[in-house]
Amino acid sequence: MRNRFEEQLLLLNNMLTELGGLVEAAIEMAAKALENRDIDLARQVMENEEDIDRLEKEIEDLCMRLLLQQQPVARDLRLISAALKMITDMERIGDQAADIAEIIAMMGGAPYVTEIVHIAQMAKAAIKMVTQSIDAFVRKDLAIAQDVIARDDEVDDLFDATKYQLIEFIRGDGDNKEQAIDLLMIAKYFERIGDHAVNIAEWVVYSITGESKK
Repeated sequence: MRNRFEEQLLLLNNMLTELGGLVEAAIEMAAKALENRDIDLARQVMENEEDIDRLEKEIEDLCMRLLLQQQPVARDLRLISAALKMITDMERIGDQAADIAEIIAMMGGAPYVTEIVHIAQMAKAAIKMVTQSIDAFVRKDLAIAQDVIARDDEVDDLFDATKYQLIEFIRGDGDNKEQAIDLLMIAKYFERIGDHAVNIAEWVVYSITGESKK
């Protein structure tokens, strides 16, 4: 019985790794679509959202079977509980990558009204945080998880800089203020992605130590 349970835990780990890969790819593609004003790539991100949703549901079903059909010890129970919380954050990251892509597609490839340096930096930082948070889970590495949590302010500071830049543009006499609002929304989505990466990292800490900030 325990051997079967260990096999299912390994399957859970592999499925979470696969979901993490899909989520990472979605953010990276959305960031690239933003940088290159690539509408086709943006549409691909939106299409791929269904794969993320499908795998999230499969992982949720597996977790429920493990809880209902087995008798997990405390550490295993923490792992399964953390996995259920993590997939929610991963799915939301996928949603937000798709939201970013939808805005990019709606902008139609038009030149940007202002530089997007801070947004590009936010995207890079958020991608790294998501990648590390998932890596921390796979490797059961507390140090990596804590590093992700510590880097939350980096994305927040970049968002504040972006917000200030775009609000100043909106207040000015320039045209296409609607696009500036769109860019501000994209920045907000990247900030939320960073927040979800922190959530994942905190659930990794919980799965290892039993300590939770939630």
